[in-house]
Amino acid sequence: MNSLSVLKDWLSWGKTSGVLKLINALQLRTSYTVSAFFKKSYHAGMPLSISIEPTTSCNLRCPECPSGLRSFSRPTGMLTPETFAGIIPGLKSRLWAINFYFQGEPFLNRDLLSMVRLAADEGIYTSTSTNAHYFKPEQARKTVLSGLHRLIISIDGTSQDTYEQYRIGGKLSTVLEGTKEILKARKELKSRTPYVIFQFLVVKPNEHQTEDVLQLANELEVDEVRFKTAQMYDYENGNDLIPENDKYSRYRRMPSGKWKLKNKLENKCWRMWQGCVVTWDGKVVPCCFDKDASHSLGNLAEGKAFQEVWKSPAYEQFRNSILQDRSQIDICRNCSEGTKIFA
Repeated sequence: MNSLSVLKDWLSWGKTSGVLKLINALQLRTSYTVSAFFKKSYHAGMPLSISIEPTTSCNLRCPECPSGLRSFSRPTGMLTPETFAGIIPGLKSRLWAINFYFQGEPFLNRDLLSMVRLAADEGIYTSTSTNAHYFKPEQARKTVLSGLHRLIISIDGTSQDTYEQYRIGGKLSTVLEGTKEILKARKELKSRTPYVIFQFLVVKPNEHQTEDVLQLANELEVDEVRFKTAQMYDYENGNDLIPENDKYSRYRRMPSGKWKLKNKLENKCWRMWQGCVVTWDGKVVPCCFDKDASHSLGNLAEGKAFQEVWKSPAYEQFRNSILQDRSQIDICRNCSEGTKIFA
């Protein structure tokens, strides 16, 4: 990890702060703490951060991803600038960050960078996650010029044979060239952004290359490497992708031979207070684990204001259900909160 780059990233966070955002963060944390204690939802404030989905489309076929598997039960499409522009006005004074990612490959949306620019111009910290197959020199320059603050690049192997076992259809050489183009453009434009992170999803085929990716990132002068545990849809009877190193696994094998989630499922969740996800077609869903948007709490594309959805009885009922018995909510039963690993 490059300490100077980390400092620059923190400065970017600082520049997007403000009195209203700090007050809002305090309101959210206080109301969450009170709610968790009394087991009843008392919610104050607007989102601290949200994820917005540019698209559900993807160029790769990753085996534990609904975009890769083409297995969504909801439509595939692209977020339009008009839909995005309608979200911002009611949020910008208190919203600290937007992550332009949920499912799919964000850079397949040709309007992505114009939406990033709009958010950055409103003083919102912006980030996205990509498989880095679309960074030709001109696109790399446009990405830097968009004002994007953070760029997460998925790199799940340091050799092609390892990389393609999870990133099916992808080329590691393309990822590395794309990374170089981004870093080159950032240097030429004398920009301190985007802060570039290599994200390494640790699965059994690549777990032997965790040290190699640290070395590779150092050689390329990538700012940071993050290791992430992998979510498996079918894990109870084991899965060929579960790493042997327990440190990198989200699951634990029981004496019975069955597997279970390591993470203790507590009846509370900070995510329900501080943020949410907006799908490409305007649905507001409570969490990034709701990949099929089966718990849609309102649709902004139908003319509803964000605050109307955020403060709605349906949302309060969902928060209360989290506080009462989270194990009864399907999207919570495979939650990774608390199992992420940072290099």
